[in-house]
Amino acid sequence: MPHISGPLLAVNNLRVGFPVQGMFGETKRLFMAVNDISFEVYPGETLGLVGESGCGKSTLARALLQLIPIRSGKVFFEGQEITPPPRSNSTGWLANYRLQKQYARKLRWLRRDMQIIFQDPFSSLDPRMSVGAAVMEPMVIHRFGKSQKEQVDRAAYLLDRVGLNPDFMRRYPHEFSGGQRQRICIARALALNPKFIICDESVSALDVSVQAQVLNLLKELQNEFGLTYIFISHDLSVVKFMSDRAIVMNKGKIEEMGTAERIYRQPQQAYTRQLIAAIPAGNLERIRQQQSGRSAAAVTAVPVSPADESQSA
Repeated sequence: MPHISGPLLAVNNLRVGFPVQGMFGETKRLFMAVNDISFEVYPGETLGLVGESGCGKSTLARALLQLIPIRSGKVFFEGQEITPPPRSNSTGWLANYRLQKQYARKLRWLRRDMQIIFQDPFSSLDPRMSVGAAVMEPMVIHRFGKSQKEQVDRAAYLLDRVGLNPDFMRRYPHEFSGGQRQRICIARALALNPKFIICDESVSALDVSVQAQVLNLLKELQNEFGLTYIFISHDLSVVKFMSDRAIVMNKGKIEEMGTAERIYRQPQQAYTRQLIAAIPAGNLERIRQQQSGRSAAAVTAVPVSPADESQSA
């Protein structure tokens, strides 16, 4: 897609490591889950992150949102650096404290614009909290809206927009299926009207037919609200369906990067070809995907692997 403006998100040489402890609790070495990653995400596009389990995709996502500490590198959102300021030994503790407090205030404001949809819709929702309260929680914390009525009205609107009855606001998560719970999580992610959302394996726990509905919903919401996505999956066919560009990760590093179509059709690396060969057979079948709106439901196809297409030709 054409880039008519600067990047919404820019990542420069990001490294995230975890200490590996020895027998007596001492740190023997660092395991680098994300090792020198750099890329950009432009407004309105979807960047796919694909790789096998343990390659560092989810760790990268959490580091981008500052949910886990980073070792080095910088992250910029709308041109502003959002990585924590380094502690200085030359200044006193009070100066460092004020610097950290200033950063915390900036990060709290950025939470409005940066959201995440997690993989497991069952553990993402508090079972003791009603659906309406769960969707309204970000608005209450960030004081979004002029009144409680405005927050309630927005929660009802968002539930309706993701395909759920607003009357469900008084119900609890255990009363819903996995697909419905994920729709609730999507509504909650939209509560603060964000610009950027990370979808971290957000359909991998769902049935294939439900996956198609949720994927189409995410695309519709992107067009309607002007959202920018990072879409994470271990399934390259789903990444190709959702993404404009894609990054293939392996062992914490970028294995390959380019347009999703090119990577899917003409992979340059052996690891990428292995990912294509490992696409589950169920995801290679053509399934019906519903489109919202007043027009009649259209039938579209989930992308199939090049090998599957050659067999059917």
